[in-house]
Amino acid sequence: MTEAAPETQAETHAEAQRRATRALAEAGIPGAARDARALLAHAAGIAPDALVLRAEMAMRSETSAALDLALAQRIARRPVAQIIGRREFWGRDFEVTADVLDPRPETEEIVALALSDLPAGRILDLGTGTGILALTLLSEWREARAVATDISPAALAVAARNAARLGVDERLTLVESDWFNGVEGVFDLIVSNPPYIPAADIASLDADVREWEPHLALTPGGDGLGPYRAIAAGLGKHLAPGGRVLLEFGAGQGAAIRAIFARAGWQGTVLHPDLAGRDRVLELRRSR
Repeated sequence: MTEAAPETQAETHAEAQRRATRALAEAGIPGAARDARALLAHAAGIAPDALVLRAEMAMRSETSAALDLALAQRIARRPVAQIIGRREFWGRDFEVTADVLDPRPETEEIVALALSDLPAGRILDLGTGTGILALTLLSEWREARAVATDISPAALAVAARNAARLGVDERLTLVESDWFNGVEGVFDLIVSNPPYIPAADIASLDADVREWEPHLALTPGGDGLGPYRAIAAGLGKHLAPGGRVLLEFGAGQGAAIRAIFARAGWQGTVLHPDLAGRDRVLELRRSR
C-alpha cells in the first residue's frame, strides 16, 4: 500500500511577510518591506498593525492566494494604493482607483496652510481627483461648504464615494468642469493640485506612475504650466475679497508660476516649502 504524502504545513503570516518582502526586493521594488506589510494586511483583511498579533498563526488558503495576486500586481509596478484601493491622507482613508492620482504626502502642505488661518466658509477645489483637499477641509471645518471640480467624470465618482464615506457629501457640490468653466459664485479659499508635469518629462517617470496613473492627472501637456495660466486668468471672478489661494506645483516651477500670476495682476504671492525643503505651494491673498 502506498504511503500518503505528508500534509504541507500552512505558511504563517510572519513567513508570508518575509517571503513577500524577498519577492518584491528581488523585483527591484523600493520599500519592499513596507509594501509587503501593506499587501499582506490587505490580503488578510486586517489593519497592518494587527499583523504582529497573527505573526505565528497559519494563513488561510484564500489569504495566501490574495497575497500572491497582490504581489504579482506590485511586481508589475501597479501602485500599492491601487491594489489595496485606498490611501491615507491627513489621518483619513480615501478610495483610490486607476481613474485618479494617488495622493502624495506633499499635498498635505496645502491642508496645513489652509488650517493655519481662520476657517473658510466657501471652498473651491479645482481638479479634485479623489477629493482629498475639499473633503479634508470639510471634515476639519464643520460649517464650511465646498465646490469640487474635475474634468473626469470617473474621478468625480470616486470623490463622491469618498465624500459619502466621510459624511460630508451634503456640504459638497461636484462639478464636471475644466478649471473655472462651469463654476459659479465666489469663494473664500481656492485650492488645487493641478497636473503640472511637462509633457517631455513623462517618459522619465517611474513605471509605477507612468504606466498606472491617469496621464490626465499628471500632465496638461506642453510646459506643464497651462493650469496655472487658466487659474490666474479666472481668479478675479471667483476669489472673494480677503480670500486665499493655495496651489501645489512641481520642482523648479515656483518662479515661473509667480511670474504667471504677476502678469495677470496678482502681486504678493508667497512660496511655501514641503517637508523636504523644496518650494511646493504658492499662496496669494486678495485684498479686502
